[in-house]
Amino acid sequence: MSREIVNTTGAPDAIGPYSQAVRAGGLLFLSGQIPIDPATGTMVEGGIQAQTERVMRNLQAVVEAAGATMADVLKTSCFLADMGQFPAFNEVYGRFFPAETPARETVQVARLPKDALVEVSAVCRVAE
Repeated sequence: MSREIVNTTGAPDAIGPYSQAVRAGGLLFLSGQIPIDPATGTMVEGGIQAQTERVMRNLQAVVEAAGATMADVLKTSCFLADMGQFPAFNEVYGRFFPAETPARETVQVARLPKDALVEVSAVCRVAE
């Protein structure tokens, strides 16, 4: 099975030893995205909704760079700094999956990179 690294300038550069995504065997494994604006390299200001919007746009950019769409996302893993913000997170997240929604888990974590409020990773189907 071949393995291909997927990178795009439409999402922030990795801030550690990892790739934005890896394509293998018809699947795309997307690293977690936090709310960094790829144009400026800085965290998005604002609350959970603004940060979730940026995270989802970052994920979408990587998905599209691999030749897929958000409709091809099979599963997401969602990490929140505060589960009390789940309804606001869910409102924005849901706009990116208007038809069939992917499987997912959402958990509260003690801390996220750069003190982000949200991080989301995903698995997506792609053409081999």
